[in-house]
Amino acid sequence: MDTDRKHRRDSREEPARQRLQGELRDLRQLRELRAREGSRTQTVHGTSVRSRLDQPRTASPGLFSLPAYDPEAFGKLSERIARFLGTGRFIVWMTVVIIIWVLWNTVLPSSVHFDDYPFIFLTLVLSLQASYAAPLILLAQNRQDDRDRVNMEQDRARSDRNIADTEYLAREVAALRQGLGEVATRDFIRSELQSLLKELDERRDEVEVA
Repeated sequence: MDTDRKHRRDSREEPARQRLQGELRDLRQLRELRAREGSRTQTVHGTSVRSRLDQPRTASPGLFSLPAYDPEAFGKLSERIARFLGTGRFIVWMTVVIIIWVLWNTVLPSSVHFDDYPFIFLTLVLSLQASYAAPLILLAQNRQDDRDRVNMEQDRARSDRNIADTEYLAREVAALRQGLGEVATRDFIRSELQSLLKELDERRDEVEVA
């Protein structure tokens, strides 16, 4: 009888055991697939790049790839340059350099001249400086616009919070005022006691007269 009971218990546990073994097999296969995908590498211009399932696939570069740079550091540098270009110091220094340039190529002997009249090289330098200054100033303005947008969103969220707090305090004050209106005040209790005392005196007088 014990053998039959054991056989029944084994027959009941057999499907659960098979199900568990199937789940373990699926889990092992999934681990092997992830390990295979994680170890797969692709070569781009001689560099090994690991391809992962949780990262988007980047586009293959063309024939020429630009050097990597830090956008934040470049943005800070552009803001520093734009801030210097907008000062009077830059105007003074540029004026001094232009005056020295013109005097050097006009007053001094012609043997030391490097840019004779009409100063084509000076015009080229100033044009190059203007062509670089304009994008740097635009980049600095874009970064400032982004900061202003973030500050505006924070101010809007702060004002919404203040409005919600003000409405909550107004509701609480109204509830307290309404609750205080239902509370018996000292004058009300004094007037009620005086009316009760007056009624007692009247009844006492009526009893004495009767």
